[in-house]
Order: sequence, then structure tokens, then C-alpha cells
Amino acid sequence: MAGETAVGIHDLSFATTEFVLPHTALADHNGTDIGKYHLGIGQRSMSVPGADEDIVTMGAAAAAPIIARHGFDRIRTVVLATESSIDQAKSAGVYVHSLLGLPSATRVVELKQACYGATAALQFAIGLVHRDPAQQVLVVASDISKYDLESPGEATQGAAAAAMLVGSDPALLRVEEPSGLFTADVMDFWRPNYRDAALVDGQESITAYLQAVECTWKDYTERGGRALDAFSAFCYHQPFTKMAYKAHRGLLNSCGYDTDEAEIARAIGRTTAYNAVLGNSYTASVYLGLASLLDGADDLAGQCVGLLSYGSGSVAEFFAGTVVPGYRDHLRTAGHREAIDRRKPVDYARYRELHEHSFPTDGGDHPTPSETTGPFRLAGLRGHKRVYEER
Repeated sequence: MAGETAVGIHDLSFATTEFVLPHTALADHNGTDIGKYHLGIGQRSMSVPGADEDIVTMGAAAAAPIIARHGFDRIRTVVLATESSIDQAKSAGVYVHSLLGLPSATRVVELKQACYGATAALQFAIGLVHRDPAQQVLVVASDISKYDLESPGEATQGAAAAAMLVGSDPALLRVEEPSGLFTADVMDFWRPNYRDAALVDGQESITAYLQAVECTWKDYTERGGRALDAFSAFCYHQPFTKMAYKAHRGLLNSCGYDTDEAEIARAIGRTTAYNAVLGNSYTASVYLGLASLLDGADDLAGQCVGLLSYGSGSVAEFFAGTVVPGYRDHLRTAGHREAIDRRKPVDYARYRELHEHSFPTDGGDHPTPSETTGPFRLAGLRGHKRVYEER
């Protein structure tokens, strides 16, 4: 509405793990043609957490640069979105809040709906800022995607956290109304409480995702959204980067447009650079796509970007954002690339060891080896309590 305060993403930062498994190592282990990974699903490598890393350490590491730049005087709420939660009751955000030294006069909550959760958190944050434009909300999306060894999903694993500062007069992206919404009860991907690794029906998930793209766009346009040709780029949730291309091709088909490959590459290409080397980061994925676009594209000032958030099970949302003039002065491109480049490659045997690591459930004292160099670490488990350290 005219005169209404603009609200959106004021700052965006991400973090990932200490280790990385190149897909060449995975292909060498299982005898797969590397083209299946590099070309078929569009993945080059996957981030692998150390024994002393989890969604809390990544989430705090992603958010720390935001706090260092802006302080926390205006932050009244922290919303952590994840589908790889560490506790059935306590929000992982409370640990992040503590590690960051945020004031006690803060609300902290965790949201869950598969990979869609961070977009729910973003919309929750926008509503709070509209209610009180003086406050800011810290949104943290942090996940470790994990599938059984030798399973079809193994090659799509990954780990990362994205942190967003949401506020009025944002420096990066003004989030617009309306949103297109869609929910359907499908079993394309799920993780029962008794399992560490998720279960997935790959073909069902692709079908459900494409249905969600078509239905969210239909709802978006029926509510007065922009025309398709008004968008300069599209950021899709990327369980693997080629899914973004499938999704955009499906959107163009449903709208009666030709699926020109050059046009699809123009709309999608710069959004996949980070996800291709980090792997699937679940809730953080679409916002890593946004970071990749902003960091890598030519000047997008004043241009419109579409964002499609999909969470299996399933809930999806399509919304638009306008890139704010001057946004380049606020990017963290060097920090993002350093987070990727600092990872230490591991061979398949070491990756398998890290993949299979788990804590005993006896309530004893179980310290973790200090094998990472990030600003925060999971020191261990004592009396069923997770213990974190700041370096």
C-alpha cells in the first residue's frame, strides 16, 4: 500500500561446516559416472559437519557477523527454522541466543515444516516489524541434511545456516505482498522421531514440488501478484540444483510460455552457485540461492526477484521481493566465499565416520573431539544436556 513502511531483509549471512566431501570422492567409492552428479543433479560437493558441529554452531556462526555489524538493541525476537532439530522441547534458538550474548528481553522460538520453515519465519518476522517498525527480528535457518549411506539421497546431502536480519527500510530486499500459498498432505519426505536419517520418495517429491510451484503461482496471480515477465530472476528451494531448473521449466509450461533453455539459465543460473558446493541445506536453501544471486549477479537494484519456498509434506509459498538500490554496499560476498573455501576436503572413509557419529543415550559425560576451527563448537553431552563453547 502507498505510504506503508517497507519491510524485508536488511542483512543476510551464511555459514557452513568445517569439512567437505567432493562428489568425485563419492563417485570413486560407488563407481558412479561423475556426470550423474555434476550434470544430472548439478552438485559438485557437500558440506559435512564435524562431531563438534551442529545446527546451533552453524546458526550462531551465520548470525554473529550480523550482530557484529548492527548490534542487538533493536532485536526483540529470534526465530530459528530447522527440520533437523536437536530437542523435542527446547528451541535450538535459545542456545544461539546464548552464544550470541543477546539480551534476556527477547522472545525465541523454533519453527518446523520441512524446508519451508524459514519462509514461515520470515513472514512471522515481517508481521512483527509491521506491528512495531522500530524492532528487528533475527531469523536463522540451520540444517544438516542426512540420508542413509548408499541410498539415492546420499549425493544430495549438505549442511549450512543462513541468518537474516528483518526490519523496516531494509538494505537488501523489500518483501512484497501478496504471497501465493499451497498445502497438500503428501508423504514425499519425512523423518520419524526414531530415525536420524530422513526417508524420501524421490519421484513423489519431484511431482509434489512441481504441483506446489503451479499452485502457489496460481494463488499468487489470483491475489494480484506481478506478471511472470516482471521478474528478473527466480530463487527456488534447491534439494539439488537441477531441481530449480525443473521447477522453473514447470512454471513456464503452466503459464503457456516456451521453455527456452537460455531464458531458464538467465533466470536461474546465478542462484545455484552456493547450493552446488554446499549441498541441500533444507530451510536455508532458498536463501542461499538469494545470497548467491545477490553476490554474483550484475547490478539488480530496483529489480524484482521471485522466491519459491517448498517444504515436503507439503507446504509452499511464492512471493516477490524488490532489490534495494545500494544493496551491493551491504553484501558479504567475501565472507561467504571464505566460508566455502575454508572447508577441508575429506575422503569417503572419513566422511562415513562423521556420518555415523552419534551420542550415546545413557546420560553420561561424552565430550566431543575438538576437530573444527569455527567460532562456536558443541563441546559434548553431559547428563543429557548439550554443552556449547565459544572460541
